[in-house]
Amino acid sequence: MADITAALVKELREKTGVGMMDCKKALSENDGDLEASVDWLRTQGMASAAKKAGRTASEGLIGIAAEGGRGALVEINAETDFVARNDTFQELVRTVTGIALAGTGDVEALKSADYPGGEGNVGETITAMIATIGENMDLRRTAALSVDQGVVAAYMHDALTPGLGKIGVLVALESDGDAARLEAFGKQLAMHVAASSPSALSQADVDPAELERERNVLIEQARESGKPDDIIEKMVEGRLRKYYQEICLMDQTFVIDGESKVASAVEAAAKELGTGITVKGFCRFALGEGVEKKKEDFAAEVAAAAGG
Repeated sequence: MADITAALVKELREKTGVGMMDCKKALSENDGDLEASVDWLRTQGMASAAKKAGRTASEGLIGIAAEGGRGALVEINAETDFVARNDTFQELVRTVTGIALAGTGDVEALKSADYPGGEGNVGETITAMIATIGENMDLRRTAALSVDQGVVAAYMHDALTPGLGKIGVLVALESDGDAARLEAFGKQLAMHVAASSPSALSQADVDPAELERERNVLIEQARESGKPDDIIEKMVEGRLRKYYQEICLMDQTFVIDGESKVASAVEAAAKELGTGITVKGFCRFALGEGVEKKKEDFAAEVAAAAGG
């Protein structure tokens, strides 16, 4: 059997864009023959998938699942919204979300998890689907929330089908109150998070570096007023309160009634249940947020299509 050197694996990877382990396997299967290995990867669908991997995937679906005290979110991206309406792709997202429900929110662990009914793991299944459907896809992220006692409530805004859509939210509530009533309130909180997009649970959870940066900006703005330092300090503190109201869930105005603070709404719900409620955490996924989308000249796009 031919010696499969690191240099040979590297050369095959550069030719195909396929991962190192798959390149090594291809070379082993083909006795070190580089061109035969390229063809082998193509027949496995991996080389064609690798070519598509450089294309921007910012569409797709958010998947959400919750059972009692556990909940999970998954984002799987594709290149076009058309694929999000494909039954096969929807089943993929639904299945991966179900697997994530038993996970810890680690995306690499999720990619390595066995895919039920398949011949490989989640990552390998997605690679195979890239070759089948013809678009780049990416299991971009996942998150999981859990409580020992209470519920994790789920809400999908504008769901395409149950559990699949473009904005998904989980809210974890710790309480020994009635589960059904607790879940109903949790869903209201999740709807609020979908609409208001807080970045922290409470003031204590705000990133210290972000807070310091905001404070410095506010100080410089206040100094431009020419007011004395004691007045500037009061101005900054007032503006920081407004900053907290914008980014902290518990300080925001509850969108369900438009009047109460979320913290007050939690207290009122606890009083109705006759027991305490603690908001342990939340997670909000919006499809494609933070992904740099490819911008194309429309005329160039038409010309490319005509030439294709």
